[in-house]
Amino acid sequence: MSSFAIRTLTSTRQTLEMLAELLVETVAAGGSVSFMHPLAHEAARDFWEKSLGMAARGERVVLGAWDGEILAGTVTLLLDCPPNQPHRAEIAKLMTRVDQRGKGVGTHLMGAAESLAVEKGRTLLVLDTAAEEGASRLYEKLGFTLTGEIPDYALKPHGGLTGTLIYWKRIG
Repeated sequence: MSSFAIRTLTSTRQTLEMLAELLVETVAAGGSVSFMHPLAHEAARDFWEKSLGMAARGERVVLGAWDGEILAGTVTLLLDCPPNQPHRAEIAKLMTRVDQRGKGVGTHLMGAAESLAVEKGRTLLVLDTAAEEGASRLYEKLGFTLTGEIPDYALKPHGGLTGTLIYWKRIG
């Protein structure tokens, strides 16, 4: 497994461009991350600009895994939960560049997100992933528990429906 530098991402022109490229590539490769193929670069950039704006307000943290100067992957830790759920956080938008897959990027990102959630006083993580071609094996390897599947939850990036699998993990 390679070693990656995990850093909190902020809104710079270069970071926005790399995140947009990663999102477009992920969707083109069939990643079910809320967007349809083909995804315009400008739409991907707008998404990340909004996401990093929310991060600047403390509503989330966007982490990046760096292989030298290459943004190998990203994950978002959602922290803005309702008042009756201050103890939990949600994992979103775990993505790895196609040419970086199988090198441990996702595992490193998830470990950093979990550590950060613990630092922020969270004791429960939740996430969802596509039932078809999602990251369920990774999440189960990392100790997440499958709650169940919601069938026909979303469209796959290239069309057709897929279910979503709901996971949770106690942390801290």
